[in-house]
Amino acid sequence: MYVKQIYTGCLAQAAYYVESEGEAAIIDPLRETDPYMQLAKERGAKIRYIFETHFHADFVSGHIDLAKETGARIIYGPTASAQYEVHVAADGEAFKLGKLTFQVLHTPGHTPESSTFLLKDEDGKNYAIFTGDTLFIGDVGRPDLAIKSNLTKEDLAGMLYDSLRNKIMPLENDVIVYPAHGAGSACGKNMSKETFATLGNQKQYNYALQDMTRAEFAKQVLTGIAPPPQYFPKNAAINKGGYESYKEVLEHGTHALSVEQVEEEVKEGALILDARDPNEFCKGFIPGSMNIGLGGSFAVWVGTLIPDITRPIILVVGEEKIQEAVTRLARVGYDNAIGYVKGGVQAWKDSGRELDRIENITPQELLERVKGNIEILDVRKPSEFSSQHVEGAENFPLDYINEHFQELDKNTKYYLNCRSGYRSMIAASILKSIGVKDVVNVKEGMDGILQTNIPITSYVCPTTVES
Repeated sequence: MYVKQIYTGCLAQAAYYVESEGEAAIIDPLRETDPYMQLAKERGAKIRYIFETHFHADFVSGHIDLAKETGARIIYGPTASAQYEVHVAADGEAFKLGKLTFQVLHTPGHTPESSTFLLKDEDGKNYAIFTGDTLFIGDVGRPDLAIKSNLTKEDLAGMLYDSLRNKIMPLENDVIVYPAHGAGSACGKNMSKETFATLGNQKQYNYALQDMTRAEFAKQVLTGIAPPPQYFPKNAAINKGGYESYKEVLEHGTHALSVEQVEEEVKEGALILDARDPNEFCKGFIPGSMNIGLGGSFAVWVGTLIPDITRPIILVVGEEKIQEAVTRLARVGYDNAIGYVKGGVQAWKDSGRELDRIENITPQELLERVKGNIEILDVRKPSEFSSQHVEGAENFPLDYINEHFQELDKNTKYYLNCRSGYRSMIAASILKSIGVKDVVNVKEGMDGILQTNIPITSYVCPTTVES
């Protein structure tokens, strides 16, 4: 038996490769198929099954392409309905893989079709569970993504409660829990940085597996969940309905475009997405560009901040990173990359066209300016802001900037900060593109600010004073 977790940090996503006797199964694969096919080739194995724990909302799975390229069967759990050929398994149905067995445990709650795949070893002993978004390390999947007219989030929470207690918790404590996500994913709210653990560990430490009523469980899992990013339902629909081949997406997304072609495409509605490091972007960029650096959670922020998933995208990034950028766009369903600016911003400048810039100051420089009356926008999440922020700053979360940028005065000078300077540069580029004339980014963000004498407001946990 060979089990390999293939973890992609920028999406906090885990796919799995399981092999026995020259037969392999892939669980919850990402969009590009090469990593799985290459691994199988290196090990001399044939991919026989592709197990999907549910219709993913936070990424587009590679299951369709992988099935076409390998002949493997796509397996979903009960109630799944897709617009392409799949095998919808019955609850308890078993699949042989060499000397191993996968058993389907229908565990609805995160979504109605959500299923856990129980792996039994060569001796028939329960070895591991691949839980998808049903059970994470430290958390469980949010039950508010598959709401329908006849199905509320409370209904789904009740299903999840039953699934955990009737299907998963009765299993042995030494069974390994392999979830689909870790810390940083928006599919839960309290996920651990650990990407696997034993079930016994989770029975002891996971709040959702403690002794409580269904009502108490629903209240706990539904409290404190931020609204899902706007691309979630779009990705779920793509995973149900099918998509363009990844190879075709890669082909049209890696075209070199001249400056003149870029101008024409922008006139037709294309977006220039500059994926360079924010500290490079600010020195000179094509006017109207949005900066989302490849060095951070690129795909997640694209999905959160670009509402039209079909809008043509032109990339600005080093030629050696074009394929990576197109791939990461495709992972979240943004398949309309039409190419990149050949020669980048230098070609734009050499053609005699103007570049735009954003002032990028150090925390020490901010210290000098906070002595005056300045407008500071902290673009971190409300929970981060409430914990610690620059005195007098306003919370203006990047996640919701598209809903609130109209509240800003385009003639006011705004100073933007986040934790490191990555998110604040994204925000600065967006504000520039909609006509805010003067924005200043604070590089190093709160990490650097806390090393200065800039006045900070900190949340202090209230204490009880005995009389």
